[in-house]
Amino acid sequence: MKLLNVTSEIGELKKVLLHRPGGEIENLTPKWLPQLLFDDIPWLDLAQKEHDAFAETFRKAGVEVLYLTDLVAESLDTDIAVKDKFIEQFILESSITSETLSNKLKDYLKSIKSTKEMVSLTMSGIRKRDLPNFEKRTLSDYIRDYPFITDPMPNLYFTRDPFSIINNGVAISKMYSLTRSRETIYGEYIFNYHPLYGNKEIPKFYDRYKVPTIEGGDILVLSDKVLAIGVSQRTHPSAIERLAKSIFFENETNYEVILAIDIPKYRAFMHLDTIFTQVDYDKFLIHHDVQNVIKAYEVKRNLEKQNKLTVKPITGMLDEILSKYLDRKITLIPCGGEDTVAADREQWNDGANTVVIRPGEVIVYERNHITNDLLKKHGIKIHAIPSSELSRGRGGPRCMSMPFYRENLK
Repeated sequence: MKLLNVTSEIGELKKVLLHRPGGEIENLTPKWLPQLLFDDIPWLDLAQKEHDAFAETFRKAGVEVLYLTDLVAESLDTDIAVKDKFIEQFILESSITSETLSNKLKDYLKSIKSTKEMVSLTMSGIRKRDLPNFEKRTLSDYIRDYPFITDPMPNLYFTRDPFSIINNGVAISKMYSLTRSRETIYGEYIFNYHPLYGNKEIPKFYDRYKVPTIEGGDILVLSDKVLAIGVSQRTHPSAIERLAKSIFFENETNYEVILAIDIPKYRAFMHLDTIFTQVDYDKFLIHHDVQNVIKAYEVKRNLEKQNKLTVKPITGMLDEILSKYLDRKITLIPCGGEDTVAADREQWNDGANTVVIRPGEVIVYERNHITNDLLKKHGIKIHAIPSSELSRGRGGPRCMSMPFYRENLK
């Protein structure tokens, strides 16, 4: 059995990675929301209950649930040198300029006996008041009214973005914003040092040190031969070409084509999966605003020039394009239906963002009742989860989950 296996968006899900929201949510304040890419402050207690219901929905469906903090802690516990390296790297990437403060923080993190507790602290953000013997010393300490030594990472419960499982390999993202860039440290250590997933045989299709940005919410694995990748606010076209070369030429895969889908570049449509997700063999959810404005491009191997790509525009409506490349008639289900007000509202609350348990069976937010009714009318079985707090982070069930293993489609 392969350690990782994701050759579609809809194959029966066997193993999934989640991150239960933690102290990083309670470290959100109105003053720093824009910097941390949040529009609102979720109530942590209820957000955790909602997330627990999400995890339990997977378990009841027979899916093994993994947690990010567990995998990272297990990775660091393999060797004290690995743990020390992680602490050094975390501090370096937290942009701490004071050598004295860096050394104090290093000693503090090393003093925490539980590795999992230490990992959770790096995620939640470290306040100045929590560091033993912290005192104002530098000009920044006196002038900048900022309570943290290291920033919280409130976006971490969207485990879809920092890395992506493609086939039997992983693409570790190069994040668009500085705020989220440290999230990919955890993926780096899991896939380098974890007792199970730090396997040298797992292909690395992309890594966090490349320059062009790409995020997991833009990557849809449509089959074992076709990928769809959004050209979004956060994924650069050249990153798609780099990933294509890695998949086509540097690793052994069956992939034949990448569909680069150009989408509007603003926050409501931050990733491809916020406006477009697959729910069954022949059905996709889509936001009506983009049906007629999406441009698509075919990226393939150049058969005449070694290690070169060919790129060409694709004409036609999206359902026609998908029907051609997936070799079946595709139906697009409009998120929120035909009412533009309902469609905009439910897309904002991630009505178009679902995660598939098995073909025709999905997890959705219960608040998007119009979209959910439409899914049921199209024969889709839904598991509706509470989301009054989780949805404040602007991400849905697909955003919050990273499949590690799906059965291949027959």
